[in-house]
Amino acid sequence: MAKRNLAVLIAAQAILGSQMAISFILGGLAGQYLSPNPCLATLPISLIILGSMLSAPVMATVMQKYGRRAGFMLGVVAGGLSAALQVYALYIRSFELFLVGGFLTGIYMSAQGFYRFAATDTASPEFMPKAISWVMAGGLLAAIIGPQLVKLTQDALPVPFAGAYLAVIVINIIGIFLFMALNIPKPAPVEPGQSAGRSITQLLRTPQIAVAIISAMVAYSLMNLVMTSTPLAVVGNGYHTNQAADIVSAHVLAMYVPSFFTGYFISWFGVRKVIAAGLILLAAAGLTALNGVELVNFFGALILLGVGWNFAFIGGTTMLAESHTPEERGRVQGLNDFLVFGMVTLASLSSGGLMNCSGSNALEGWQAVNLAMLPLLALAGGALIWFGITRNKPEI
Repeated sequence: MAKRNLAVLIAAQAILGSQMAISFILGGLAGQYLSPNPCLATLPISLIILGSMLSAPVMATVMQKYGRRAGFMLGVVAGGLSAALQVYALYIRSFELFLVGGFLTGIYMSAQGFYRFAATDTASPEFMPKAISWVMAGGLLAAIIGPQLVKLTQDALPVPFAGAYLAVIVINIIGIFLFMALNIPKPAPVEPGQSAGRSITQLLRTPQIAVAIISAMVAYSLMNLVMTSTPLAVVGNGYHTNQAADIVSAHVLAMYVPSFFTGYFISWFGVRKVIAAGLILLAAAGLTALNGVELVNFFGALILLGVGWNFAFIGGTTMLAESHTPEERGRVQGLNDFLVFGMVTLASLSSGGLMNCSGSNALEGWQAVNLAMLPLLALAGGALIWFGITRNKPEI
């Protein structure tokens, strides 16, 4: 059963996850096409993240009560409906309706965020980091499928980008059949008199949980901050949409290829060192981007960004998975994704404004985006150092 569940989750990450690459490649460009104000170009992507943030606690509650399959089915239904709305919005040139579709995409994105946690439900404690890594590695195929679908379908219909969103509907229909094969037992209900675990306040005051959440928040928000602006920066500096798609494809590959090894790195070196390596790589991505706007700079920065995200995010997820009881699972995971995607929402909202409205051209906007990474890197680095100094448990 555990092997079958892992296979289903890897396939879901690969096939269903490709729609997120499509949304992030085209969200800002479609927003620019529909929006009356260029400063709002990335607002559709921000609404995706906002939808994910607000639905994460609800999704965690649904899965805690009704099981993983119910939550994942809800996600693919929302993903298909969102894509249908966005196709219609592109045809009638409605920016507002496109934003509604983006918000519903966030419900799917929230469900996808739980694939990595679901991988630990039927895995042994020793296999947890590897199970998380293997599910995340499924994104490798998503990195290929999503951008290639953009190239094949974005001009397939008379309306720009509509063909790609039509492909997203098909992807989610496939997801319905895929999750029929998932078999993860529902969590046992808490019996009267049985402890339900720590409160949210107590959880947040646990150093290991706090640092795990901060690491994931910073890794995901910085990745989103830069990736959201990348297509705008690439096209704004004189390159083609297909080149932007290639750069995002390289980035998503860099996000997931290391997953084949990250679990082993955590076992060998410890989770804190892997998170630290991720933060260093994220800083290197910002420096590479600030060094120029040649294609090699875009590719280099986005590849470093992807690998840095992988190490810091999988490290944070592993640290979190090892710090709670089964009774606390829904509470901890919902809290984590609410806070992570809350920070990502702010980063996404900032991305469009920094890119399009903080300078007189695309070069200055791109520089502003990458300089904005510094405060969050300092936050995560400081939290990790503090945890290393104060922790009283052996390295995990």
